[in-house]
Amino acid sequence: MKLSELITELKGLEELRFVLPNGELIPSHFHVTEIGQINKKFIDCGGKIREEKSVSFQLWEDGDFNHRLGAKKLLHIIDLSIQALGLEDHGIEVEYQGDTIGKYGIQVMDGNIYLTSKQTTCLAKETCGAPNSSTELSINEIEAAISCSPEGSCC
Repeated sequence: MKLSELITELKGLEELRFVLPNGELIPSHFHVTEIGQINKKFIDCGGKIREEKSVSFQLWEDGDFNHRLGAKKLLHIIDLSIQALGLEDHGIEVEYQGDTIGKYGIQVMDGNIYLTSKQTTCLAKETCGAPNSSTELSINEIEAAISCSPEGSCC
């Protein structure tokens, strides 16, 4: 979900309920401690330089059980962030503290904001030998992928 889509959804909400992928609600006394833009420039295992941009929200909870952040207040914080940082309209990534800092996508549905699981993947499957999930490989192709050498182009 892009930032502009979240803004539209928030205008129709009063209270904020964040739901983890396992269905558990984030405690209602959460804080939004950061909103920012992440500009990531990297090289994949196939040698291709890539760039990604996202808008990051960090959720945090403390022992102040009476704290509540409503949709209007979050819209105000987002507006301040757009003005001060020049946030662009990119996909949103939410950070939330579990056993470690987890990173999630978001989806708004039925008045709730669902944190959606994110997965890693190989971005250069065509050059590193990782199969596409819908591709069947021959024994020779599997052996070639397994016997990867430092001189090869595999991950």
